[in-house]
Amino acid sequence: MNDEAKILQLALAVIDNEARSVARLAERIDERFVAACRYMLACEGRIVVTGMGKSGHIGNKIAATLASTGTPAFFVHPGEASHGDLGMITPKDVVLALSNSGETDELLTIVPLIKRQGVPMIAMTGNPRSNLARNATVHLDVSVEQEACPLGLAPTSSTTAALAMGDALAVSLLEARGFTAEDFARSHPAGSLGRRLLLHIEDIMHTGERVPRVSEDALLSEALVEMSDKGLGMTAVVDAGDRVVGLFTDGDLRRALDKEADVHVTGIREVMTPNPTSIHPHLLAAEGLQMMEARKINGLLVVDEAGVLVGALNMHDLLRAGVV
Repeated sequence: MNDEAKILQLALAVIDNEARSVARLAERIDERFVAACRYMLACEGRIVVTGMGKSGHIGNKIAATLASTGTPAFFVHPGEASHGDLGMITPKDVVLALSNSGETDELLTIVPLIKRQGVPMIAMTGNPRSNLARNATVHLDVSVEQEACPLGLAPTSSTTAALAMGDALAVSLLEARGFTAEDFARSHPAGSLGRRLLLHIEDIMHTGERVPRVSEDALLSEALVEMSDKGLGMTAVVDAGDRVVGLFTDGDLRRALDKEADVHVTGIREVMTPNPTSIHPHLLAAEGLQMMEARKINGLLVVDEAGVLVGALNMHDLLRAGVV
């Protein structure tokens, strides 16, 4: 067998092994899983996740996933816990302990102290007969038949199974809490979902002198100058009270020129689009995007409750803001 074929064969064997390991978890989603969820839902403090080595790395990720989906959680290193960090665990907390063997010394050292506080402990191990499993309030079996590592040594399938079980807990809790996309966005304000769900029209619209506008009595030539100066490909047409009565766009200009309109004598009212689509500033930028896409337009005028022009935005603004 050549090197390339061997590499591909090993890679496929790893994927197959880990996929089967995760699939076998389905039969262990039972009353013990429900009990673990109930303890975590009833927790008045935080979910304290702990684990050594590779289990610790997985635990760190599980804690992050829990925290970002509505279940307050943080990771405590078990080695540090026995040197002072155990004080971070309070009687209102729930401990989630990860160990494939269930015999990790650093974890077993702090188990009596956790139990003395009356803190519920959920153990996630690959050995239901281990000390950690037997001392847990609830044990979740994440055992695998064999590691994907050909030597059977490096934690591979076992860590994948533990991670999948952690995700199952987080998502089940998310649903039970009624956690929404908006809640997720509030904990991820810098992410793309946060921008889509938290950014408002008023946060990104052009305002003041940057908003293109001409009087309803203006000539087409004045509208062209205003559009050129403001660079949004459109201009609002307003009455004496600055209320929007129309919109003139690049598309309207092309149609006017097709009709051989004289820009120096044609009034803007003759070629504008009356009663144009507009949006209120307090609405979400995502709603503005949805409106543009539905109407196949590239810009929107922003008006207040009285129809007074307060801003303008186009698709480029949404792109810059990361909403698209």
